[in-house]
Amino acid sequence: MTELREHLHGLWLPLVTPFRDGKLDETSLRRLIRHYSGQAVDGFILGATSGEGMTLREGELERLVAVVRDEMASGRRTLPICLGLSGADTARLKDRLDETADWPIEGYLIASPYYVRPSQRGLLAHFEALADHAAWPIALYNIPYRCAVNITNQTMLRLAEHPNIVGLKDCGASREQSIALLRDRPKSFRVLTGEDANYLEALTDGADGGIVLSAHVETATFAAVYAEAKRGNHDAAQARWHEVAELTKLLFTEPSPAPAKYWLWRSGLIDSPEVRLPMVEVSSELAATIDREIERRMKVAA
Repeated sequence: MTELREHLHGLWLPLVTPFRDGKLDETSLRRLIRHYSGQAVDGFILGATSGEGMTLREGELERLVAVVRDEMASGRRTLPICLGLSGADTARLKDRLDETADWPIEGYLIASPYYVRPSQRGLLAHFEALADHAAWPIALYNIPYRCAVNITNQTMLRLAEHPNIVGLKDCGASREQSIALLRDRPKSFRVLTGEDANYLEALTDGADGGIVLSAHVETATFAAVYAEAKRGNHDAAQARWHEVAELTKLLFTEPSPAPAKYWLWRSGLIDSPEVRLPMVEVSSELAATIDREIERRMKVAA
């Protein structure tokens, strides 16, 4: 497998996990991989928040990775895979690292421990213990509004010194903190935004890319925003961003990934909009709004 640090840039897709009748829908999963492997996507995150990873049952996560890798092997393009992991027990997460050590992945995306609210010393010790133990590189996932704890920049810069910690999905919800981190980080430490609505803003501030759920839709446009921003063509990037900015709000009107799954189902990419409790499918009101938006975009494209 390739070195994750070299590939942790551009547009990454936190892939939804398709279900049907309570089971992993491998047919739809293969269809998704065929479709997005042909798009300007730079990597996949599997089994994380957007992939409903915390609801995946024993064996499903491994099967998810195997199917994705198999489908890419039979296609024309292979993309790096990061496996989403989360938990509040360092020892149990080390066990998960052992269990996945020989899986065909390039690395992990690991969120902060949720609910227990460790101190910064606790976060430092937690992530260093995982990085020391992991067979694959780790990207950190800072999302304090889900985990109830923020990885401060002081802690982040300490962690960035670890050779097996290569980057960050930044959902810190503080532009000031993000800008300071981008200024002070080691050159080899990659920072990708995970806030869809702030995608262009983060790229303008110097982020290396984004992990963007909304890029399941209008993928080429999200990729074009990145390309134009990296070329320094701010006006062109802004123009392309204008095409999808409202989309990043619509797809989070109700808890994600239900709206994106509904859109993908209506577009024929997956066979069911099914999600797993405690997530529920979109309301009839939002479904009608998404239907109208799909129809509008189809008319514009025609």
